[in-house]
Amino acid sequence: MSAVARNPLLGPVSLNRLPEAVQRPAYDRTRLRVGMAHIGVGAFHRCHQAEYTDDLLAKHFDRWGVVGINIRSPDLAGTLGRQAGLYTRLIRENDRAEARVIGSIVSVVDSQASPEPALEVLASSDIDVVTLTITEKGYCHRPASGDLDTAHPDIVHDLSNPHAPRSVPGLIARALELRMSTHGRPLTLVSCDNIPGNGALLQNVVQSITHRRGNGLEDWIAANAAFPSTMVDRIAPATSQADFETVERGFGYRDRAVVTGEPFRQWVLENRFAGRFPRWDEVGVTFVDDVTPFEHLKMRVLNGAQTTLSYLGVLAGHEHTCDDMKDPLLVGFVRRMLLEESLPTLGPVPGISPEAYVEQSLERLRNTAIRHRNHQIATDGSQKIVQRLLNPILERLRRGEAVRLLTLPVAAWMVYLVKASDRFGRQWTVDDPHAARIAAIADRVGSDAPALVREILSIDAIFDRELSANAAFRQAVVAHLEGLLEDPMGHLRHVCGLPLAAQLNHATHTA
Repeated sequence: MSAVARNPLLGPVSLNRLPEAVQRPAYDRTRLRVGMAHIGVGAFHRCHQAEYTDDLLAKHFDRWGVVGINIRSPDLAGTLGRQAGLYTRLIRENDRAEARVIGSIVSVVDSQASPEPALEVLASSDIDVVTLTITEKGYCHRPASGDLDTAHPDIVHDLSNPHAPRSVPGLIARALELRMSTHGRPLTLVSCDNIPGNGALLQNVVQSITHRRGNGLEDWIAANAAFPSTMVDRIAPATSQADFETVERGFGYRDRAVVTGEPFRQWVLENRFAGRFPRWDEVGVTFVDDVTPFEHLKMRVLNGAQTTLSYLGVLAGHEHTCDDMKDPLLVGFVRRMLLEESLPTLGPVPGISPEAYVEQSLERLRNTAIRHRNHQIATDGSQKIVQRLLNPILERLRRGEAVRLLTLPVAAWMVYLVKASDRFGRQWTVDDPHAARIAAIADRVGSDAPALVREILSIDAIFDRELSANAAFRQAVVAHLEGLLEDPMGHLRHVCGLPLAAQLNHATHTA
């Protein structure tokens, strides 16, 4: 038997036998009571909100243990749950790896097959706060408008079967209904997904469901529930085999629920709660009256850069963001796009220099230890490009300003989906709610760029009608699409032109 095979599995029994190099919860977990639930216990939550809560429990111990609710595969109740909620958070930066065991998650319930386990937790009088990381498509909304997508199959089901919901908005609506009819305790629901006004969006989709019930639930929610908006930030890629091996070989124990993140983290939270809430502001969370400036900065700069690099990186043959950041053409384009077209759409951000934030963001993306795959970032692009690219484009067009740079990643997103069609030989597999529709368009019209753009812009769930009807926008996207379909890197060099070459040369000499 190898030394690795003899390593103990992480759990309450092995916790105190871990090496000193591994940081452990600085409180007695046996005394920890439940006060929160989290829907979607994926890598990001465990690398972000759960860590902040772990910090808070160490500083000011209180009843803020978390019950994780697993609503999709993989079955985390069988991995994280088997370890009594304990897991390792690895911080990776180039050659450095730091291990910390997080203890704030008390248990995990699996609710993939039935909503009942989740409803039991969410309706409990012990739960005062619910946080969510369910990705953009989990809200079952129309990205262009923020309205509930009443044609979504899960929403269609939930409107007819309110007691057995399939969607997260339906699940929350039913849980609030159960709370109203039993103990009546208030509830704060905190969306932690990368969507502008995520709290307002969550409230809107939930109330769009409850409005149809006519049993007083809508009024009860207005008086007893809060939906604060929030901005969250930490790059946390999918866990790799190398991460599991780092824990086993480097620290001497096994953990099947490892998560990996970068050193940087940030959380800005709207100061609006119903009832008791964790004082995360004591451990670095910024409570504000308006999250909007922070979320726009993050989405249009950091996330805008990630989305742009993911599509252009795939077209350039790169696998990871850190590979993209070694390509001077891609780096130079993204910096120029952010500085010349994205930043002018932003207002003042308290305590932050937008120009410095651009450079900080690009530096974070260079981290060679964060193996964030371009295809992973490209997932669900139709749900992401609205806030990252289309909204700033529309704002600039309304002011009569150029959008030649911001429209390139929009065209690159189209090419990414088009090249997954039969007509283009299915060059890769994509995961996007509109992938099948766009592939069908490509199969029908082929490489006719004007026809492709016309058909894709007609998807009003993504494209605002004012934007899709704008001639300057259409022309820019068509020109980029033609160039990217013919020669992606050649077109990028053409777009960048001499000013960018001079900028890159200057950056090389001053580095």
